Amino acid sequence: MARWLYKLPLRFRSLFRKERVEQELTDELRFHVEKLIEEKVAKGVTPEEARYAALRELGGEDQIKEECRDMRGMNYIENFVQDVRYGLRQLRRNSGFTVVAALVLAMGISGAVAIFSFADAALIKPLPYTDPSRLVVVFESSPGNARGAVSYLDFADWKRLNNAFSSIDAYALNGGFTLTSANGAEPVRGTRVSAEFFHTLGVIPFLGRDFRASEDSAGAAPTVILSYAAWQKRFGGRKDVLGQAITLGGARTTIIGVLPPVFQFAPYGGAEFWTTLRASDPCEQNRACHNLVTVARLKDGVSVERASSDVRLIVRQLQTQYPEFNRYVGSANLVPLRDVIIGDVRPVLLVLLSGAGLLLLIACVNVSALLVARCDKRRREIAVRGALGASGARLVRQFASEGLVLVTFAGILALISAEWVMRLLIRLIPTDRIAGMPFLQGLGVNLHGVALAGAILLLVTVLFSVIPTLYVSVADVRKGLAEGGRGSTGTMWRRVGAKLVALELAIAVVLLVNAGLLGRSLYRLLHVDLGFRADHLASVETGWPRASYAEDRQQILLGRQMVERISEIPGVRSVALSNASPVDSAWGTASFHVAGRPNHGEINEVLNRHVSSGYFATLEARLLRGRYFGEDEDASKPAVVVVNRALMVKYFPNEDPVGKQIYYDWAPRSLMEIAGVVDDIKEGPLEATNMPALYVPYNQNPVGWPVVLVRSSQYEAPSFPRIAAAIHQIDPFISVSREEGMTERINDSPSAYLHRSSATLVGAFAVSALLLSVLGLYGVVAYSVGQRTHEIGVRMALGAQKRAVVRMVMKQGMALAFIGICAGVAAAFGLTPLTASLLYGVKPTDPLTFLAVPLILIGAALLACCIPARRATKVDPIVALRYE
Repeated sequence: MARWLYKLPLRFRSLFRKERVEQELTDELRFHVEKLIEEKVAKGVTPEEARYAALRELGGEDQIKEECRDMRGMNYIENFVQDVRYGLRQLRRNSGFTVVAALVLAMGISGAVAIFSFADAALIKPLPYTDPSRLVVVFESSPGNARGAVSYLDFADWKRLNNAFSSIDAYALNGGFTLTSANGAEPVRGTRVSAEFFHTLGVIPFLGRDFRASEDSAGAAPTVILSYAAWQKRFGGRKDVLGQAITLGGARTTIIGVLPPVFQFAPYGGAEFWTTLRASDPCEQNRACHNLVTVARLKDGVSVERASSDVRLIVRQLQTQYPEFNRYVGSANLVPLRDVIIGDVRPVLLVLLSGAGLLLLIACVNVSALLVARCDKRRREIAVRGALGASGARLVRQFASEGLVLVTFAGILALISAEWVMRLLIRLIPTDRIAGMPFLQGLGVNLHGVALAGAILLLVTVLFSVIPTLYVSVADVRKGLAEGGRGSTGTMWRRVGAKLVALELAIAVVLLVNAGLLGRSLYRLLHVDLGFRADHLASVETGWPRASYAEDRQQILLGRQMVERISEIPGVRSVALSNASPVDSAWGTASFHVAGRPNHGEINEVLNRHVSSGYFATLEARLLRGRYFGEDEDASKPAVVVVNRALMVKYFPNEDPVGKQIYYDWAPRSLMEIAGVVDDIKEGPLEATNMPALYVPYNQNPVGWPVVLVRSSQYEAPSFPRIAAAIHQIDPFISVSREEGMTERINDSPSAYLHRSSATLVGAFAVSALLLSVLGLYGVVAYSVGQRTHEIGVRMALGAQKRAVVRMVMKQGMALAFIGICAGVAAAFGLTPLTASLLYGVKPTDPLTFLAVPLILIGAALLACCIPARRATKVDPIVALRYE
């Protein structure tokens, strides 16, 4: 071994300096021949006889040179280079096959690599925190909500009493700030966190310092940490920003640090400002105010199950200790942080991975069919090579070299197109959704994607090597030479190609059925009954310094001024205020009871909406019973409330709720009379069941930072600058943000986006699969017609009508289509449970979809078979009888 390695440089020298090495070998052989001649002449042999004797003694010169080349051990490289050159010539000579096969492979591989890269970033790539597998999110759970928020005081008790976490910290759900400067106020993304939040995540500031443990106490001076993007955008990346004071939320706040560039926290993706929770905040002082989500790091050796048991014991202890606040908290629920970040994207990614895999399978099947067809044409060539002494292994190496050349070309195309596809997909994601998907930052073809592409290409190379060898074995040399390229060869190809095309059609049916189900689901979702009219309706979020409007009377006066000023804008028909915009805002819940009924501590959870008197008229909601409340019903009048149909059906099933009194659980003496019943308004996600809801007058229960809803007689967008101007006329330090039309809000909601993206991508895979399978069917039928030209000519010469020829060809093609479609329908029916969780308003066995898809494929198959059938009728019998 050592000797062979020692001579390795000399061996490689024979590859790169071949002419010189060959000349040296010739010179060495000539030297040995001359030495033998001299020895024999010295013994008295004539020079001519000595030359013949020396050549006979050494053997043939060519044989000796070949033995010397074999001894170098580099012949396999030379043969490989020769095979690659031969493969390039073959592929160039058959450019149609080369281009089609490469494009089909690139299509399948690029889709698989692109979707896999998304899945890798979301499901496999580790989170950018220290030991992320030990991070969990701790929720309060109740019968109606497994992932509920926790109050600050309960969080403080969890932190003090737990034995399972090395640290536990929290962030506020009611985030966002108003940044005030000399030019006015603007809303900025951010949230409040406990002092050791970044320590729990294992994140160290890029610049400056982290929060100190005392900076979330009641008397501590407000401090803020900037995101890296905010530091660059708003402060020019200056290092002297540390210690600078800004007005955030109406308070002078000191900048103490800057987070790393790679920091991401999906629940507040895009957050620019991070401040501390304040023990002096009214919500933080109230155990009934549940506005926090906790993130904890498990101690070494502590499992999620053990930690769950520990927290549940604490929850039960707090229920006993504070029954008036915690009796409605059922338990605690621990979820890995990754699962919270990924959320509902996981099932969509798994479906897309399945679709990409099926498309890749169709691409491989299609290329296999092309390869088998090409083997038919090369049968004589392979037979001749075998007759000249080529071994089976030698043929495998030749086919492998050709396959390697083809897949290399296809691989380059696939990686380029995969990068392009990923960029296109990212552009299709709404900006606010991207902010919540930080794992997509810097997405591109990475090493994992390249490794996947390499593995696929390796398998395809093996496929290219094995299929021709199995299809045309060297043992059939004599048969191949006798048949040439016709006869049983065409019959065998038709038989193999038919099976491959049936498989393609079956896979296409599976993809088309799933695309159809997802498409119908999206249609149903976007046409769900909202309970109001969405067109010409706009929503605008507002914000202001809390200190400027701290009292209820100030908030009520401001709300009336905003309604009056915006109503004066030309084209505006009505204006209303609410603590949340309709659609995808299923937060702000409360628990209530009906006066006069026994209270056994049950939880009657409802959505709690604070709305102005014009809310229902602005939405054009449907009043079912009673009346709406009026503008004059303020705190000086008896408390009233409007309920929705869902509440009436659930809590007043056989009686009229109008005139009945109800009360919040935390205020049993504050009775509210039900003034009316409104039809269900879609407050939460589009696919969610409508929850019971209470609508209380804004003038009796004002809230800070309301959403302004504007009904106009024209398109919403031109009104936004006027709305902002009208609000700023009242107070230039009121911020205006998230200006959007209600139709746009619905179409861009997370529910609609997930359904639309899955339907679009699976639909793209399905259309590609349909195209490839139909082309495959066309290829089988067209090649069959070409192979049967002689037979068709004989039939027509014996009097067969054109209709009979068409019937023969169509029968062959449609039989294949029927087999593939039936197999695909059966497979799709069996796989429907995989997509059931993504459907809304559509059954996985939807009859319309299962009927429409086969009809579409039958129509496409008829079209694919018609062209070869029409061509068959144009065969000239005289020419066909001479056809070889």
